[in-house]
Amino acid sequence: MTGNGRISNLELADRVGLSPSACLRRVTALERSGVIRGYRAVLDPGRLGIGFTAYVTVGLNEHTKAAQDAFEKAISQAPEVRECHNITGNREYLLRIEASDLTAYKRFHTDVLGTLPQVSAITSYVVMGSSKDDRA
Repeated sequence: MTGNGRISNLELADRVGLSPSACLRRVTALERSGVIRGYRAVLDPGRLGIGFTAYVTVGLNEHTKAAQDAFEKAISQAPEVRECHNITGNREYLLRIEASDLTAYKRFHTDVLGTLPQVSAITSYVVMGSSKDDRA
């Protein structure tokens, strides 16, 4: 569930029908137990200079723990990679890439992904529009 993480405890308590103190105790318990992992700001990509998004599947040339660890370590250093998921199917990874434009993405594709020795296949899916995006 997503919503307004900046809502006041008083307003939240009113919405859910609890006293403010009971509401605060429940929210605190959810935070301590890890159900609520954090609060985030929703940023405008355009204002940050991000005009290009692509989802990229990556196949590895070896199906070993060492190859996965090396790939994940390298990818964790790339600021263009906003998400990295180990997936099932005919490829091992799905990445969400954000760049300023196509030229910047091509540079990442060639100079980062293309140089990793574990990578055997790269398929890019360019985002042309997003009718729904609930990530915060």
